[in-house]
Amino acid sequence: MGFFVGLLFGLFAGLAIVVLFVRSENSRSNLRTKLATTVAAFARMTVEDSRKILPAEFYPSWVVFSQRQKLTWLNQHLTKIWPYVDEAASDLIKASVEPVLEQYRPVILSSLKFSKFTLGAVAPQFTGVSILEDGADSVIMELEMQWDANSNIVLAIKTYLGVSLPVQVKDIGFTGVFRLIFKPLVNEFPCFGAVCYSLRKKKKLDFTLKVIGGDISTIPGLADAIESTIRDAIEDSIMWPVRKIIPILPGDYSDLELKPVGMLEVKLIQARDLTNKDIIGKSDPYAVLFVRPLPDRTKKSKIINNDLNPIWNEHYEFIIEDATTQHLVVRIYDDEGVQASEFIGCAQVLLSELEPGKVKDVWLNLVKDLEIQRDSKYRGQVHLELLYCPFGMENSFTNPFSSDFSMTSLERVLKNGANGTDDIENEKAVTHKKREIIIRGVLSVTVISAEDLPIVDLMGKADPYVVLTMKKSELKKKTRVVNDSLNPVWNQTFDFVVEDGLHDMLILEVWDHDTFGKKIHWLDYELYLGF
Repeated sequence: MGFFVGLLFGLFAGLAIVVLFVRSENSRSNLRTKLATTVAAFARMTVEDSRKILPAEFYPSWVVFSQRQKLTWLNQHLTKIWPYVDEAASDLIKASVEPVLEQYRPVILSSLKFSKFTLGAVAPQFTGVSILEDGADSVIMELEMQWDANSNIVLAIKTYLGVSLPVQVKDIGFTGVFRLIFKPLVNEFPCFGAVCYSLRKKKKLDFTLKVIGGDISTIPGLADAIESTIRDAIEDSIMWPVRKIIPILPGDYSDLELKPVGMLEVKLIQARDLTNKDIIGKSDPYAVLFVRPLPDRTKKSKIINNDLNPIWNEHYEFIIEDATTQHLVVRIYDDEGVQASEFIGCAQVLLSELEPGKVKDVWLNLVKDLEIQRDSKYRGQVHLELLYCPFGMENSFTNPFSSDFSMTSLERVLKNGANGTDDIENEKAVTHKKREIIIRGVLSVTVISAEDLPIVDLMGKADPYVVLTMKKSELKKKTRVVNDSLNPVWNQTFDFVVEDGLHDMLILEVWDHDTFGKKIHWLDYELYLGF
C-alpha cells in the first residue's frame, strides 16, 4: 500500500515540476518578446522622441543632445587641400600671434619669437556644425573642431643672461568650437559684407615643450612661464569675445569690433564648509575671480589663515564685452606658502542670468570641474552679490556698490529723517522707518579685555573666556581661555556675516573654564550697525 502512495505522490510532484517549468519558460519567452519589442521601438525613436519621454532634468550632466550636423564631406575636402592651407595660413598665424607673445613675454626672457612655424601634415577634423539664430542682419555658424597635430613650431628664446634656447612646441592636442559671423547681410554677392571668426569655446588644449638638444628643466620655472605665455596669448588674441574681422566688401565694419558693453560689480562675501586640504590645522583659503582669465583682468582676494569658513567682504569690478555668453568664474585655493596653492573648488555664474540694474545674492556650490560635472563630492559654498550695469543705463537705476552710497540705510535715515527731510518729526516715525530697513554686512567684534571679574574658583581666581553668539543665526565663536585671572586680556577679533543688522542681536557671555563651565556674567547687546 505504501508503494502505491509513494508512486502517486511522485507522479503528482513530477507533473507539478513540469507545469512550473513550462510556465516559467513561457513567462521568460514573453518577457524576451516584450524586451525585443521595446528595444525595437527605442531603435526607431528620434532624439526629439527621447526628449519628450524624459525631460532634461532626468538625464545626468554628461548626456548632451547635440544640435550639430556631421561634416564628413568637409573633412574629406580639407584633407586634400590641407598642404596648401598649411603654407598659406602658417605665415598669417605667425604674424598675428608673435606680437601677442611679445606682449605676454615672461620677465625672465629678453626675446620670444618664432623661428619655425608650420601646421604640419595632419588636417583638423570638424565634428559638427550648427547655425544660431541672431536676428535678420547676420548668420552665425559654429564649427566644432578636433585636431591632433604634428606641427613643427619652434620658439627662439633669449634670456637676459645671454642664453639662447630653441624650444619646440609638440604633441598639440586641441578640441574647441569656432564661431563664424557673417555680417551684415547685403543684396550684393556674396551676400555678406564681412566675416568675423573667433574661438568660441576651448574644451581642451594640450602641448609639450622641449628644448632641442637640451633639457628645459635646467632653467627652473621656464617651462611654466612659456606655457602660461602661450595660453595667455591664445586667450587674448582669439578667444571669444575677441574676434578677427575679414572685410569681404568695402564698407565700415567698426560696429563688429570688440567693445565693452557694461560693468559687472562683484562683492565676494564669504565661503563656508570648505574642504580641508591641510593635514595639520585648517586650510588658508583665498579666491581668484575672472571673466576673462587674463593676468590684468584676474582678481585675487586676501588670504584667510586657518579657516574653513572665511569672510572676505571684498568688492571687484569686471569689464563685460558680451553679456549673453560671458560668465564669472570663482576659484578657491588653499595657500601653501612657497609651494603651489592647492585647488579646493570652483563655481561660475552666467551673466545672462543677471537682471541689469538688480543685485543678485547667490550661494554657489563648489565643484571640481566646470566642464565635466560628474563629481558629487561636497566641497563647500561661496557667497556672492552681483550687479550687472550696462553702459548707457547708469542713470536709470541706483548702484548700491558705488562710493556715493557708502552710507548705510540706517545712516541715511538718521541723517535725512524719516520722510527724507532734515527735520525728524518724531521718534516714532524714525522707529517705524527702521523696521522697514534690512542691513546686510559683516560685523567685526574685537574682544579686548575684562576687569574686576568675581572669584568663582574655590582654589584660585577664575579661568575666563568669552562666548559671542548671533541670536538669529545662532552662530557662536569664543575666545581663548585666560587661566587664573580676574582681569583677562584677549585682544581677539571675530567676524560675523549679519543678514539683518537692525533686527539682530549679539549676545556676549563670560564663562569660567572648569569641568562644569560656570557662567560668570552675561550681556545682551542690540545691534544698530552701519556697514
